[in-house]
Amino acid sequence: MSNDYFQFQQFRIEQAACAMKVSTDACLLGAAADLTHAIRLLDIGTGTGLLTLMAAQRHPTVEIEAVEIDAAAAIQATANAAASPWAGRIRVRALSLAAYATTHPALFSHIICNPPFFRQSLRSPDTARSTARHEDAASLSFEALAAFAAEFLLPSGLLTVLLPPPEMWAFEQVAAAVGLHPATRLVVRHRPGSKPLRHITGFRRAAATVRETELIIRTEENDAEYSAAFRALLAGFYLAL
Repeated sequence: MSNDYFQFQQFRIEQAACAMKVSTDACLLGAAADLTHAIRLLDIGTGTGLLTLMAAQRHPTVEIEAVEIDAAAAIQATANAAASPWAGRIRVRALSLAAYATTHPALFSHIICNPPFFRQSLRSPDTARSTARHEDAASLSFEALAAFAAEFLLPSGLLTVLLPPPEMWAFEQVAAAVGLHPATRLVVRHRPGSKPLRHITGFRRAAATVRETELIIRTEENDAEYSAAFRALLAGFYLAL
């Protein structure tokens, strides 16, 4: 998925100007996020605009705003949205999350984010890629994401986040401090029995028992073959499915 574009069934993602290209992680988040009762959705750190476009395809009426701190990526996301069938429902803003908060947006029913998550690792010399991948005060911190969601989600709103398991546990502690609690958790594994790669977790204001499910990406018999569950989840998006 490292070409200058990625063609989906109903839209095309141009990505030459974006530090972070289309990835399996992002596709899983876009397909798995619960959009039930979605009215207004915010995609934080939209990058190419992929999550925004997947949400627009999945939900016929949801109004979407997308925020992107990197100016070049914001321009590309805007162009991708404009070329899609859902341009009228999407608005991309070239702002940091902190700057966007000062605009006092209306409350959101849904917020989705694939945040920077490398907290202690060696940084890439590519500044834009580091901003997209590494969590710190200079990019999008866990604290800033959780605080924004606590302020701008509707009382019944849902924040959906994708992170590796250790980082997700850390984010859950940060979210709990501002009154957001895990309600659902999708555990993503590469193959049956392999260690979890990612958690896709939905946070709500009310604390409750977490409803946990699992998704296996590849079959046990053939590592080159997608599992039936993965194929079903991405069937409306990947050309090969």
